[in-house]
This record gives sequence, structure tokens and C-alpha cells, in this order.
Amino acid sequence: MSEYDEQVSSNISGSSDTGGPAHSRPAPAEAEHGVQVSSGTSSGTSSATSSSTGSATSSGKIDAPGIPEAVIPELVIISGMSGAGRSTAAKCLEDLGWFVVDNLPPALIPTMVELGARSQGNVARIAVVVDVRGRRFFDNLRDSLADLESKHVTRRIVFLESSDDALVRRFESVRRPHPLQGDGRIVDGIAAERELLRELRGDADLVIDTSSLNVHELRAKMDAQFAGEEEPELRATVMSFGFKYGLPVDADLVVDMRFLPNPHWVPELRPFTGLNEEVSNYVFSQPGAKEFLDRYTELLQLIAAGYRREGKRYVTIAVGCTGGKHRSVATSEKLAAQLVSQGVETVVVHRDMGRE
Repeated sequence: MSEYDEQVSSNISGSSDTGGPAHSRPAPAEAEHGVQVSSGTSSGTSSATSSSTGSATSSGKIDAPGIPEAVIPELVIISGMSGAGRSTAAKCLEDLGWFVVDNLPPALIPTMVELGARSQGNVARIAVVVDVRGRRFFDNLRDSLADLESKHVTRRIVFLESSDDALVRRFESVRRPHPLQGDGRIVDGIAAERELLRELRGDADLVIDTSSLNVHELRAKMDAQFAGEEEPELRATVMSFGFKYGLPVDADLVVDMRFLPNPHWVPELRPFTGLNEEVSNYVFSQPGAKEFLDRYTELLQLIAAGYRREGKRYVTIAVGCTGGKHRSVATSEKLAAQLVSQGVETVVVHRDMGRE
């Protein structure tokens, strides 16, 4: 089931062994059936096979026929109590560039690692969500872990924990049953799940208690563990649009360029769009145009820092004018160039250009 925007808490404890617009990505869903796969830029449903593709050598590399020195990917197994934040943790790793597989039967984890090794470095980090939704498959987890160890695969287990009271509140807030409660109460399902996961919790490398954390705090915990020294990346989509066609429904920020003169009323510019150099020069020769662009870019730097602190990784900036043909297009191109120069991965989309 889905992990809600739960109140998740700041207690992290280690075990004894002690991550439309081009950037609008669907997140892995917690479906009862099916395997959800996400690679940082896309997600979808995929069925996996159990055929082996290679074997491990004692040097820590998988011997994949025809592929020299296939390097074993880094592996993280995400598990824990239903409602404790597994999906949030998985989405965080996905945003950090991990290849995320949700609801994969544990018996197929070694096969997934071998396939990653055959990708020639394209899949260097794999995160697998494992939980009691697998039910009959969950018993195979111990054998899979032993198989991974025999192949010299370094893996980390992240276990999401939460108090009974917090879990009950979360299930009641969405009015859904616990996956193991059957004909009993929510607390019965929680108790049964704790017993099933007791041994796995003991093996966990990182235990995160989410009893009173919110979603942003949980993401910050995951970032601290898996983002390394690099600050989590912010990706931007800059979208031009025409107000007469309506506001983009997915816009986080909206810029109105109708305070500038409209090139539509300049006969020699009317046939062209904001991609034309003459139109762009006309727009930015107007009083206040360049100053606005510079100041708004500075404002975006402040906003971006706040987005990163709050765990937001994607922002859509909608730039509008009357028809989405001249001023908004020219400004979107300039704004995107400014963002790219600051190291922000940016995509430009001209939603309404060509509609007239």
C-alpha cells in the first residue's frame, strides 16, 4: 500500500552492524501485485525472470560471458513496517539516481544484481523494496541474502520502523486495512508484521524510526546517508505558455511577461516566435526586461536552496504572455540559459507556440 505523507520522526538508530514537462515523473506505486521499476528518469511496470546471467568471482566481480570485468552494482534493500515510509525512502533514492525496483520477489534480487553488472556501468546503484506484500515470496529473502554474500555483493539493509500508535493513525487516516490484518484489527496486522520482520530488522544496517518524522525530515535522513558529499540535484522545467489558453496545471512558479510590449503589434516581428533572434532582441531591449531577468534569476537561487532543504527535486517554472508565442518564449529561453549556467539541469518546453 502507499506510504502516506506521514508524520515521520527524527530517531535514526543503527543496528549492531552500524538516497507535458520532461521532469514530471511517476513514482513507484505500492501495488499488491506487479513489480514497479524506476531508474531516476522513468518508472514502469516490469516482469522479471529468474534465469541467471552470470556468476561471481572471488575478486568481487561477476563473471558475465562476453562482458569484461562486469562490476557488481551497489545494492540497498529497503524494508520495514507498512506505513512507516518505505515508498518515501525509495523515491528519495530514485531522485538521487538509483535504479529502484518495488515489490520485487526476494528470490529475484541476485538476478537483478547480475543484470545490473551486465549493464556496463549503466546501472551502478540498485535499490529494492522488499516487504510482506510479497507474502509467499518473503520467505526466500534469507536464501537470497546468502546468495548475494556468496557472490561478494556488498549490500545494505534500510529498515523503516514506527510505533504502533503512529502506524494505527496512518492507516486510519487513509481508511485502508493493514495488509496482514485479515478479519482482525489493524493492531493485529501490525503485530503479525513485526513478527515476520523481526529477524530482518536485526540484520539491518540502518534503522530509521519514523514515528514523528514528516516526509521532508525522512528525505533529509536518506539524503544524509546516500547523497554523499554532493548536494541533491535540483531539476527545472521552464515552460512558456499563453494566458489565453489557461495556466499550466503543473506549474510551481508562474511568471507574467505581459508587462512588456507585445511584438505581435510590430508587423515585421508578428510572423516569428520568441526563438527568433530579432524578436528576442526586441523583447530584451524594452525597459526593465533585462533587470527583471537578472533579479528573478537571483530569486530562483534563494527558492532553489529552500526547495533542496525541503526535499523538493523538481520545479516547473511557467512563463506566460498573451498567446505564448513571443515574450514568454524569448524569456523562457533566456531564463533556462541562466539556470544552466548555474548548474541546474533544465528542460525548456514551449506549450502553446504554434497554436495560432
